[in-house]
Amino acid sequence: MKKSFQLSRRTFIEHSYRYSVAAFSVYSFSSLTSCQSKQEKEEKSEQNVSEQQASKKLGIALVGLGNYSKGQLAPALQETQHCYLSGIVTGSPDKADEWKTKYNIPEKNIYNYENFDQIKDNPDIDIIYVVLPNAMHKEFVVRAAKAGKHVICEKPMAVTVQECDEMIAACKEAGKMLSIGYRLRFEPYNREMTRFGTEKVFGNIKKVIAENGMSDTEGWRLNKALAGGGSLMDVGIYAIQGVRYTTGMEPIAVTAKEGPKKDKDRFKDIEDSLSWTMEMPGGIIAECKTAYTNEMNKLRLEGENGWAELSPAYPYKGIKGETSNGKMDFPEVNQQALQMDAFAQAIKENKPSTVPGEMGKQDVKIIQAIYEAMRTGKKVTIS
Repeated sequence: MKKSFQLSRRTFIEHSYRYSVAAFSVYSFSSLTSCQSKQEKEEKSEQNVSEQQASKKLGIALVGLGNYSKGQLAPALQETQHCYLSGIVTGSPDKADEWKTKYNIPEKNIYNYENFDQIKDNPDIDIIYVVLPNAMHKEFVVRAAKAGKHVICEKPMAVTVQECDEMIAACKEAGKMLSIGYRLRFEPYNREMTRFGTEKVFGNIKKVIAENGMSDTEGWRLNKALAGGGSLMDVGIYAIQGVRYTTGMEPIAVTAKEGPKKDKDRFKDIEDSLSWTMEMPGGIIAECKTAYTNEMNKLRLEGENGWAELSPAYPYKGIKGETSNGKMDFPEVNQQALQMDAFAQAIKENKPSTVPGEMGKQDVKIIQAIYEAMRTGKKVTIS
C-alpha cells in the first residue's frame, strides 16, 4: 500500500525559503557578472579611444548607419591612418547596441537625432560624417557646424543650390571645414583620367562619354521628398563629376531628355533614366546617361591623338582602364579610407579640402540645370 505524501505548512515554507535564497543567489551572481562584463566592455571602449587619440587620429562620428556606413565607411575607418570611428548617431537602439559592441564605441559617444546637438560637448568627436537621405543633409551639416565640428557630407551635397549656400555659410561662420564624399577623386584610375585630360596626353579633348546606371533601387531613393530626384541625383552625379575632373572644366550649357519609365508606379515622382549633353569650353562635348533600371558604368575620353576609357569607372572595387596605347594598371585602394584620411590631414595641417563644399554646390547647380532642360526641352545655360 502506497503512503500518501503530505507537506506541512512549516515544511513548505522552509523549502520555499531555501529555493528562494538559492535562486536569488544565482540571479545576483548573474547580474553582478553582467554588470562587470558591461563595465569591462566600456573600459575597453574608453581605452580604444585613448589609444587612437594618442596616435593623433581625429575622431569621426557617422550620422546614419545605413548600407553605405555599414558596408563601406565603418570598415574603411579600420584602415585609416589619420582618423578613426569614435562615435555614431542613429535612431535605432538595436543598431546602436550592435555598433557599440562591434567597434568598441563608448556609450557617451552614441547619440540619436534628438540629442545630436549635445555632441558639441564631446571632445572625442572632431568630424561629423553625414550619411543621411539627401533632403536631410542641410539640417545635419548646419547642426554639426553649430556644434563646433568639421563636416563631411555625402553626395549629392543637397537638393538645392540655396541649401548648399546655407551649409557652406554655417561651416564658415563656425570656423570649421566642409568636405563632400567624392571618393573617386582619390582613386588611382580616375586620377589618371584627370591627368590624361588636363595634361592633354592625347591632344585636345574632343568628346567625353560618361555613363552610370544600376539595375534597381529601393527605399528612400524612390521618395522625391527625401531624394530630391531620381537616378541623376544618386548615380548620374558620378558622370557629372567624371566629366568635370577629366576635362578640368565646367559645363556652360546642357540639354537633356528623360527616358521611358519601365515601372510607372515606382517612378511616378522621379526619373528612372535620363540622357543629357553638356557643352564644355573649347567645343568639347560630354555625352552622359544614367538610369535606375539599366546597368552602365563608363568614363571615356576621346582626344585628337588617342583615347582612354574606364569600364567600370565608378565602383568601390574592380575599376579597369585601357587607353589607345594599352591597358592601365594601378593597385586597388580603399577609396573611402583615402578620402577620409585626406580630410583629416587637411584639418591637422590647416589646409583646404580638395573636395570642398563649393565643389558639391557646383554639382547641384549642374543637376538643377539638367532637370530644367529635361522639363522644358530647351538648352539651359549655366552661368
